[in-house]
Formats: sequence, C-alpha cells, structure tokens
Amino acid sequence: MNLSNFLAELKRRNVYKVAVAYAIVGWLLVQIATQVFPFFEIPNWAVRLIVLAIVIGFPIALVLAWAFELTPEGIKRTEDVDLPAGSGSKKRTWIYVAVIGAAFSIGLFFIGRYTGRNSSSASSTELSAKSIAVLPFDNLSRDPDNAFFAEGVQDEILTRLAKVADLKVIARSSTQKFKSAPENLPDIAKQLGALNILEGSVQKVNDQVRVNVQLINALTNAHLWAEIYDRKLSDIFAVQSDIAKTVADTLQAKLTGSEKQLIAAQATTDTAAYEFYHKGRSLWEKRSGDNIPKAIAFYKQAIERDPNYALAYAGLASAYIILPFWAGADRLDAYSKAEDAALKALHLDSNLAEGHLALGKVYFWKIDLAASLREYQRATELKPNDAGAHHWLGNDALAALGRFEEAIAEVKRAVELDPLSPVINTDLGTTFYYAHRYDESARQLRKTLEIDPTFFYAHFNLGIALQAKGDLSGAISEYEKAKQLSDNTFVSTLCAQAKAHAGDKDAALRMLSDLDKISQSREVLGYYRALLYLSLNNRDEALHWLEQGLKERDGADISWINVDPLLDSLHGDPRFEALVQKVVAPKTQ
Repeated sequence: MNLSNFLAELKRRNVYKVAVAYAIVGWLLVQIATQVFPFFEIPNWAVRLIVLAIVIGFPIALVLAWAFELTPEGIKRTEDVDLPAGSGSKKRTWIYVAVIGAAFSIGLFFIGRYTGRNSSSASSTELSAKSIAVLPFDNLSRDPDNAFFAEGVQDEILTRLAKVADLKVIARSSTQKFKSAPENLPDIAKQLGALNILEGSVQKVNDQVRVNVQLINALTNAHLWAEIYDRKLSDIFAVQSDIAKTVADTLQAKLTGSEKQLIAAQATTDTAAYEFYHKGRSLWEKRSGDNIPKAIAFYKQAIERDPNYALAYAGLASAYIILPFWAGADRLDAYSKAEDAALKALHLDSNLAEGHLALGKVYFWKIDLAASLREYQRATELKPNDAGAHHWLGNDALAALGRFEEAIAEVKRAVELDPLSPVINTDLGTTFYYAHRYDESARQLRKTLEIDPTFFYAHFNLGIALQAKGDLSGAISEYEKAKQLSDNTFVSTLCAQAKAHAGDKDAALRMLSDLDKISQSREVLGYYRALLYLSLNNRDEALHWLEQGLKERDGADISWINVDPLLDSLHGDPRFEALVQKVVAPKTQ
C-alpha cells in the first residue's frame, strides 16, 4: 500500500475524524482538570494522572478507529463494513464541530485563567500552599513533667522548619493558643494564616519515645502525610530532623544546601541537656512572676550537662536581656551577662540565629544601632521565619534609624508569622507612630486590644499615639487603663506628663517627687524625668536628663530619641540634635 492509498484509507476509516474529536475532548478534559480541580483543592497528582491518561489513550483511540466502525447494528470490524465516501456536507459538519470545540476550549482556558487569578487573590494569597502551623503536641506520658518534653519536640520541629525561606511558618506563641487535634481546623487556619497544620502526640517511657505526627490541609481536612516513630530516646534528634525534612518535601518547599544542613543539625546529643533547655524556654515564654530566674537556672543546668550547647547559651542570653523588666534585676549587670552568653553561643556556632538575635538586642540596649542592625539582619537571614527577628529588626534598629518603610515591612512580616502575639501586634502600632503615621498606629493598637483587652503595653502605647495626634483626653484615658492593669512607674510617668500638657502641671511635679523617692530603692531612668520636665516647658532640664539617659546606656528609651513623638518639640535645638547624632552614629567595635 503506497502513501496516497494509506492516507485515503485513513480517511475512509474515519481515523482523521476520531483524531480531531479525541484532540478536542482531550483538550477540554485537560482544561477542566487544570482550571477547576485547584478550585476544589483536588491534589495535583489527579491532574497529572488525567493528562497522562489522555496522552496514552490517543494512539489506542487511533488503532481502534482503524480496526472498528460504529454502525446502527453496533460495533463491527471495519473489513466487514462497506464504508461510503463522505459527502461534502458531512466534511463541513466535522469542520464546524472542530471549530466550535476549539472555540469552547479556548474560552474555558481564558475563563479558568481569569477566575483562577481572582480565586487565588481571594484565598491562596491569605493561605499560601507553603504555609504551616505546628500545633501543640499532646503529652501521652503518665508523668505530667513530660509535658516539657512534648513541647520541646514541637518546638524543635518548628525551629527547623523556620529556617526554610520558601515556607511560611507560624510562631509557637500563636499556635500555643490552640489544643492538639482541634475540630475547627478551617477557623484556626484563617486565624493563623496557614493552610497546613502539623499536629501530633509524644509518649515518653523511660528510654523509649513514640512520636505520632500528621500533616493536614486545614481547609479540606485532607491528610497529606502521617507517620509513627517508635525510637530510643537518644534518637529523638534524628526524628525531629526527619519530620521537618518530610514536611518541607511534602509542601514542595525548595531547600538550599545550607538549609538542608540547618534542618539536619543537632544542637546537642545529650537528652538531659535537651530537656533542661526546653524547660527553660517554656518558662521564658511565660514572662511572669519568677519564671525568668527559673528559666535561667534551667539554661545553666543544660550548659552544665553540655558545655558546647550553643542554643542553651543563646537562651540564657535572651533570659538575661529581659530579666531587669520582669524580675527587677540590675540592668547593666544583666546586659553584661547577656552579652557574654550571646558571644559564647556564637563562638560555638556562628550560624546560630538565636545567638545573633540576642546579641542584636544587647547592642540595641547599649545604644549601638549599627551593630544591632547587623546582628538582627544576620538572624533573619539564618532563620527567615523567626517572627522575633523580624520584629526586633523593624521596631528596634530600622525604626530608630528612621528607615520607616523597611521597618514597617519587617514588623508586618513578624505579625504574619506570629499573628496572635499581643507584643508584636502592639509594636507594629509603635512602629507606625515612630513613622508619625498616628491614625494607622491607633487603628493597629485598637486591633491589638481586640486580641487581648487586658494588655497594658497596648493601652499605654495607644495613649502615646493619641497624645501625638493631639487627643490628650483620649491619651490620659488609655494611660489610666494601663495603670489599673499594671503598677508600672513608666506608665505613671506617661499619665502625669499628659495631664501636665493638658494644664495640670501639679501632676508632673508630684510625679517628679515620687521618682525621687523611688530612686532611693531602685533605678529611675533619666528619660522619665525628661518627659516630665518637657511637659513643664523646662527644656534645659529635659535635655539634661536625656543626656543622663545616654550616659546610663538606657537603650530601651534613648535609642529611639530621633523618632520618639513625645520628644518632637526638641527637634531643631542644637543640643538635642547633637545628642541624636551620638545615638545614631555608628560605634567602633
């Protein structure tokens, strides 16, 4: 059979028609699969399976068209059927079918693209396919003290995932508000801004441990992966690495070589040191009563067990950093100990994000903004999903240096990673008022108070935003609410200076007298007196006490003086501008 006869025979047996029809139907099926399946969150493997079946089926359809023919009497072998040559009208009919089918397919394609973009902007932007929250792990052990161990397993997995830049990992301080294996996963997903949920349980008996984990799509309740690990206690570190790596792979996250190493790295091989560290971290996060001194004791025990445990030194540094605020410790002594611990952590592991973050805070408190900025930036590079690093980078160094767009972007990123944190939500509001965007600041701070109406830090910062706007009565109201929630000298100072600006000068004078009495038993920072003297229109005394704050290395207040809205009236005074330059100028290391 020559080529012309073969082509004629293909035409006579309707193989051409079957090929065209198959192509049109196949194209339609592919479009439906690629455009409609994602809307219903049907997995990608189903789309790939349909495309593969269509490709494989094409030659099969052609062979069947050659060998068989559909007749009124049913399907018969082509050799047994007398096939007439097709008429011109039938040929044109097939052309019309092809054209209409192609037009319909193209229309479906573009409709799918359009609706896909709209649906993605409405949902997937908020809930990225590569976003994950690790909920608290259930402690199935009989010993309630093992709850610290279960927290540690959850925290270690989260910490490893947080080092993957291609993921969005929600901070533990937000996920801790929920119990393990909750029923209302879609609602939790929306609150946390995470599409995927990792939940699990831990059972520890003597030197045996069982870890049960499952990864779930929170909106569809589809189980993406699950595993049970029955291991020796000494293998817990490898289990945590394996879980983090498998989760990242399941979510199709791109891992760099350094990220793979960070996920696999073991901070310690001593299980007792590991438990001491996580007990310390759990107490550190509570931020109340005597929890910080207790955390310091556990960190020290971890270090005694493993003197090369860099993460424990970083934890110790973070505890000393906040010790003056929560336990009344000597400020400069605590900062010195924090710096020593942070430097020791980085000596042991120069790529430890937690060490760089703690050191950055030490430098900020010491009013070395350039060094603080450098350390914070390094922490965000090493641990891209660390909400605390983005928080401090934005609200501390970048805001204090007047780099407001960068600062706001960083703190917004911190809120995305830790959406239910009252502290981070508050400091997004403070970053706005440092940028002199007072309306946005007040809105953000009110939003924070919806999360926690009893959070005194948000109340007094809302007071500052309202005072900066010129609403002194509103500011005083918020300061008074904060005073009722916390016996805090700074809040009392803020309230007194606002009343003085409103005309009640005696309030500021009484507060100055109170500060003199308080200073006999504990430190009173110069910044407090500066605000009071400024409300009394005594600029000379205000500048004197600001200079005293610089000498005291009161970075918690003085580091922001160039952008502090409560000090705006001092701008233009040569003495104040000289002081600002001492604060913002790079220091020699």
